[in-house]
Amino acid sequence: MPASSKTRTSSTTTTDSGTMAPVPSRRFFSFRKDSREKTRGWLYVTPALVMYAVFVLIPLIMSIYFSFFRWNGITPMKWAGLKNYIMIFEVPDLLGTIVNAFKLVLFFSFIPVALGLIVASIVHRVASGQFGEIVRTVLFLPQVIPLVAAGIIWGWLLARSGLINQILGAIGLGEFTRAWLGDFTWALPAVGLIGIWVLLGFCTVLLLTGITKIDPALYESARIDGASWFKEFTSITIPLLRYEIGVCLTVTVTNALAAFDIVYVSTAGGPGNSTSVPGIQIYILAFTEQRIGLASALAVLLMILVLLVIIPIQRLSREEVGK
Repeated sequence: MPASSKTRTSSTTTTDSGTMAPVPSRRFFSFRKDSREKTRGWLYVTPALVMYAVFVLIPLIMSIYFSFFRWNGITPMKWAGLKNYIMIFEVPDLLGTIVNAFKLVLFFSFIPVALGLIVASIVHRVASGQFGEIVRTVLFLPQVIPLVAAGIIWGWLLARSGLINQILGAIGLGEFTRAWLGDFTWALPAVGLIGIWVLLGFCTVLLLTGITKIDPALYESARIDGASWFKEFTSITIPLLRYEIGVCLTVTVTNALAAFDIVYVSTAGGPGNSTSVPGIQIYILAFTEQRIGLASALAVLLMILVLLVIIPIQRLSREEVGK
């Protein structure tokens, strides 16, 4: 039989009555296969979506709803409209928590990212092999330690009789000793120091991973042209790490604005309200003062502030990479 005739009859079959019935095409079987794969994929994802809805989306919607009411969690709710949001900007202690959170951005984000860039560049240049792996492990170790444990440890170190003051006294700087976490001026920078210690390893390891993806030929060409380490750093390393820098800024800025663990364990927002941040104030308003509506309004406002800061960072980092 000719090849063309075989091709025409391959998509039909003969029935008992002698008529030719069409056979399903490959496209039909491919469509059924794709449908089964999509259904199977949704079955795998459904448990995660349910958990996300129960523990994230529903509480978020409820918080937005509660923020428009005056409620103590027990008695009937009373409509308050935007009064809870207005109160946040009228009460200095509440507005001060937001200011403190943005101050922590300097310590939790900008300093760790800047130091991480420098440390990652130096490690990539001088440390290789097994020694480089050890350096990465040591730098990343603080990120593995629970934040509560880190806060307790640094609370001991920064106490009046702690190791930091002992070292200052031993090198003749005893006049600078103080209860760092109990000083109105130095408490917030002391908390920021803890944040630097915790987040520096994360930023360094992430940026170091990005550096290893850069073509070594670029560095070799720069060295042949007589470029210094600083020139390589500013002309090659930083421009080609914009995406990794954007990720670091996203994570660290979020940690700064939503800080709770370290601050609560180390200072609990004191002395006074000098280290109080929105996370601490939300906890106090909701579970100590039973002002659920005001706590929800502050939580919603914090979420909006985080989005307003993070979205531009994400867009800028992706645009630069695209170019």
